Amino acid sequence: MGRRVVVTGMGAITPIGLSVEEFWQSVKEGKTGFAPITKFDASDFKCHIAAEVKGFEGKNYMDPKTAKRMELFSQFAVAAAKEAIEDSGIDLEQEDPYRVGCAIGSGIGSLQAMEREHKKLLEKGPNRINPLFVPMMISNMAAGNVSIQFGLKGKSINLVTACATGTNTIGEAFRAIQYGEADVMAAGGTEASVSPIGIAGFTALTALSTVDDPEKCSLPFDKNRSGFVMGEGSCVVILEELEHAKARNAHIYAEVVGYGCSSDAYHITSPEESGAGAARAMTNAIEDAGIQPEDVFYINAHGTGTHHNDLFETRAIKLAFGSHAEKLKINSTKSMVGHLLGAAGAIEFVTCVKELQEGYLHRTVGYTTPDEEIDLDYCKEPVTGEFEYALSNSLGFGGHNASLLIAKYRG
Repeated sequence: MGRRVVVTGMGAITPIGLSVEEFWQSVKEGKTGFAPITKFDASDFKCHIAAEVKGFEGKNYMDPKTAKRMELFSQFAVAAAKEAIEDSGIDLEQEDPYRVGCAIGSGIGSLQAMEREHKKLLEKGPNRINPLFVPMMISNMAAGNVSIQFGLKGKSINLVTACATGTNTIGEAFRAIQYGEADVMAAGGTEASVSPIGIAGFTALTALSTVDDPEKCSLPFDKNRSGFVMGEGSCVVILEELEHAKARNAHIYAEVVGYGCSSDAYHITSPEESGAGAARAMTNAIEDAGIQPEDVFYINAHGTGTHHNDLFETRAIKLAFGSHAEKLKINSTKSMVGHLLGAAGAIEFVTCVKELQEGYLHRTVGYTTPDEEIDLDYCKEPVTGEFEYALSNSLGFGGHNASLLIAKYRG
């Protein structure tokens, strides 16, 4: 057993709120962020709906000149990290900067930069490409920019595991602290892929919902589900070694107690049909925490709203928990914010922490019609009461499975 790791700060830029508290209030109200795409003319596209971040201005979180040198996914990450660091109350000037690290991932980086500069290449030639094109586009620049902005000189990594990215980054930050590589880590995910090539590409995969009704476009676990809705935003949390947090009298939100991963080794987009890979990630996280499956009451599911994911994730839960699966409460935060790709696991982690803190499980918004074999309790209504653990799942293209187990902090 390594060192204990706790959550001391959280930050969020989401389609339903530009701070953790605004996001959480929207979650409790069952608000959704789905609306017609405004970032480009989508009239010729099959998909017309997205969960865009509204009202965000990078210059409100950093120097305007600095903001101009960052693509949107990096701006989101810096903004979320700023809130998380301030929320944690940590005085970075009093810390050894080489013991404070950063693990922030993005599944894609900047498609907008790629589109913009490729158009310039075709129309004006190679000599007109922006000199900053590459460092603005590549996905590690979210972690790089956060490290630069806040002087975090410790371990700095960007993991890319598609839709499991946010969960893997937090998990690897947890491990880094657990085994002594850092005392504090800013960890999470960020994404800004509401762009023509992003929407067209995921539509071509038949992964996106093409339903135009904002109330029916994202229906995880429902019989009428039709795919996921592209979301955008960022969530960053501050993870801290327990004794380090206690020494500075930090407010502790929750404790990270387990992290499990696996690979389906099956297909580039489809989960393995039995759910065995995802089940193994869950059981690995539970074993890592040293608890029993029966101790878990709640799962924040990957729950994308695609036909394959929701069916195979349900099978995975049944494999991992056996008969106890029928007693679990399961919900999908994507029913409100859509799928934030590389940031999905991070926003769902923050949701789990708030749910543990308040004893409130949000409903899976829009879920009304059960489907054959998808027959567990997916929280048609909110659930209130005390519970000790939250298990958060993320499943990524390529067969990446990751689960995090979060516990109420008990001292």
